[in-house]
Amino acid sequence: MFYQIIIASFIGGVISLSGGLILLWREKFAKKISLYLVSFAAGSLLGAAFLEILPEAYETIGETAFIYVMAGIVLIFVFEKFLGWYHHHDQSHDSEVFEHTFSAQTVIFGDALHNFIDGIAIALGFLVSFEVGLTTTIAVFLHEIPQEIGDFGVLIRRGYSRSKIILYNFFTALTTMVGAILAYFMVPFLPDMFMFFALSIAAGVFIYISTSDLIPELREHSKGKLDIGHTLALLLGIISVALLSTVLTH
Repeated sequence: MFYQIIIASFIGGVISLSGGLILLWREKFAKKISLYLVSFAAGSLLGAAFLEILPEAYETIGETAFIYVMAGIVLIFVFEKFLGWYHHHDQSHDSEVFEHTFSAQTVIFGDALHNFIDGIAIALGFLVSFEVGLTTTIAVFLHEIPQEIGDFGVLIRRGYSRSKIILYNFFTALTTMVGAILAYFMVPFLPDMFMFFALSIAAGVFIYISTSDLIPELREHSKGKLDIGHTLALLLGIISVALLSTVLTH
């Protein structure tokens, strides 16, 4: 179990840097696919929350799970407001990649905290079951790829060298593993129901990220038009989680 969590958090954190690396070496390609990745990530987060994490939590703690989902939504909202860190499209004519409005240091710090929370969610998922852990890992990984494209984009615009950009993001990615390891060793000392309360909060976080950060960006980009490609990518993200859940269950 411990090694599964380590590998999963490594994939969810460090391997997701591939999104940023694509931006460094293939900027036009990264910009071209970024919104499709965002669409797919939004769907996978919704799928993981509603099709895997919430049903698992509801089965154990009942309707209380929905209270903690709401708590997760409020907590991540307060977290973003406190940090002054949120996603938005760069309004310049040559960018379709996520950026952040604040300083590079804020982005790095915010990314580290965000990855830390992802690591906790991954560990909690595996402590409940392999299926929940794997689904959570995939949702985190898919979300982090466009996230890393945005982080790399901010640092590029702030004049950081490629080597520093990779180094800083590598260390922030490692906080995913730190969060996962910390959760793994702390959970045995906590009440039995803690995992399911925490998973419900994680579901709320996933729902918030998808509906408050990712989907609004897609809507803004479409400018009121029905974008079939992005819609299909979002649905594919949901369907992929549903299929994965079905396969793992059987």
